[in-house]
Amino acid sequence: MILYLHGFRSSPLSMKARLTGERMAQLGRSAEFRAPQLPASPKLALELAFGLVRDVPAQELAIVGSSLGGYYATWMAEQLGCRAVLLNPATAPLKDLEKYVGVSTEYHSDKPFEFKREYIEELRALAVPRISRPERYFLIGATRDEVLDYRDMVAHYAGARQHIIQGSDHSITEYAAYLTDVLAFCGIDAHPAGGAQ
Repeated sequence: MILYLHGFRSSPLSMKARLTGERMAQLGRSAEFRAPQLPASPKLALELAFGLVRDVPAQELAIVGSSLGGYYATWMAEQLGCRAVLLNPATAPLKDLEKYVGVSTEYHSDKPFEFKREYIEELRALAVPRISRPERYFLIGATRDEVLDYRDMVAHYAGARQHIIQGSDHSITEYAAYLTDVLAFCGIDAHPAGGAQ
């Protein structure tokens, strides 16, 4: 089972979420992929995410998190003992998101999105100062991420499997080239002729 957690103001319509879901569908494994629309509230977002995987054994679960979704994925992986793939993850969103308090819109629609000041405290409660089992994590970061500093990611996920892309951007435009590796880390043979590893 793969749980995909999108980033701040994003949605399951993001390029990376769609490509991951499409590949899972090609493999005949759509039932093992979840990509929920996360509420603006971090607390409610995690309640929703946990509810979707409540009955999935840790060894059968992998969480793929992008940007703020990577922050959530890290906290969930620490709680559940499952694997996590982090795509340009936020490591200290408290300092980055303060400026977004207020109403804006989602990136993939005109739907209003309100980020309330109390959500900053909800984020603080999800902080993971240090990952406990680096081997359960796979970081993909980009040196030209225009939103987050890849060096913070490298330091935060020290000891984990890491692939740092020289160049690229926050959205990892060439994500399709890394999808097979992402799925393999999640325990999915991404070749159409294959099955579960």
